[in-house]
Amino acid sequence: MSDWNDKVKRLLKAELIRRGISNSDLANMLGQIGIEETKSSIDSKISRGTFSASFFLQCLTVIGCEKIEIEGYENQLSIAAEPQVNYNPIK
Repeated sequence: MSDWNDKVKRLLKAELIRRGISNSDLANMLGQIGIEETKSSIDSKISRGTFSASFFLQCLTVIGCEKIEIEGYENQLSIAAEPQVNYNPIK
């Protein structure tokens, strides 16, 4: 089970990093659509990798992710650990 949790958490982290969005930014973005989350609660959920499909879809929606290539993440899971590119946060 934890292998699946690890995959989904890395997938979400990679999408956030790709867009230069911090967990604090994500909390603010979720708040704008009426989803009350704190940076700490998001940190915990992503760290554990045990969040609901609803939370996952809410996050992807507010960051503007319209499509995910799941197969592509099999070889790119390390991107969430140490990004090799400088990202500019969206404000």
